[in-house]
Amino acid sequence: MSQDTEIRLQIGVLAAGAWGTALAANWAQRHQVTLWAREPDVVASVNAAHMNRRFLPDILLPESLRATVDLVDLQDSDVLVLATPVAGLRSTLLALQALYAGKALPPLVWVCKGFEPETGLLPHQVVHDVLGDVAAAALSGPSFAQEVAKGLPTAVTLGSADLALAEQLADWLHTPNLRLYASGDVVGVEVGGAVKNVLAIATGIADGLSLGHNARAALMTRGLAEIGRLCERLGGHRETLTGLAGLGDLILTCTGDLSRNRQVGLALGAGKTLQETLDALGHVAEGVGTAREVARLAEDLQVEMPIARAVAAVISGELKAKDAVIQLMSRAQRAE
Repeated sequence: MSQDTEIRLQIGVLAAGAWGTALAANWAQRHQVTLWAREPDVVASVNAAHMNRRFLPDILLPESLRATVDLVDLQDSDVLVLATPVAGLRSTLLALQALYAGKALPPLVWVCKGFEPETGLLPHQVVHDVLGDVAAAALSGPSFAQEVAKGLPTAVTLGSADLALAEQLADWLHTPNLRLYASGDVVGVEVGGAVKNVLAIATGIADGLSLGHNARAALMTRGLAEIGRLCERLGGHRETLTGLAGLGDLILTCTGDLSRNRQVGLALGAGKTLQETLDALGHVAEGVGTAREVARLAEDLQVEMPIARAVAAVISGELKAKDAVIQLMSRAQRAE
């Protein structure tokens, strides 16, 4: 589809963490954007100072960006973007269901990455579980919030079971510094975005142990093979993982120091406990919960994922970081 730079939409972004705020700021270049937050201080900061001092400090936001604590202010949106963590996705969907009370929802785009705790569902499955068949897509790819908020060039993928919808949303949501590619493989997009966080913890652990660049490259490469096996078992396509939502996101998250999940791994590799690490981080690192769900899925579906399982064991305290490395290196030889 041709890119229509003249169209101006009303976009509602739910949750004003770093990622939600960054996307809202970027889209405010083209559209009328309302950012919903639970925290009154965040709303006041965005509206008065044009900053989100709590979650995205030192970034000046567009004056046109409006924040609110009242969900009803998003009711006239043309697109709703769900920027909550995966653990908060279901409750947010239920709130929207109540808000619209039987009326048709606008297209939904979620930007969270991972599996729902306890159920192990991917985000699109949670959406279907709560709302049934609705127009919806997953946005994923190599994208640090700080860089998107600063307007630095970024490319991501929009995945939907409805490719035409993904193409339409990509047309609507692109900006001069945010390029979107459409995909009809929502499972591949979501699995790539979820499991790369686990691999980022693994490479962080290796770097925290000073194991070198060779080890990091090996973990990333073999980790991508693990993502591919799980992706296929869940109905996605390996080809999707060669793109932005797979390899692109994996490279960024495993090597970029802005990655929260990499920071978790670095701290664990340096000998800190998980609780010490999370307390110091002060933000959600979705790879921690995702590692547990991936390990469980791998066992239930009989998918070989030794790196992901080792990360889950380190996080749960079953293995020390050094012992996890020894365990991985002592596995039986096999063809690649």
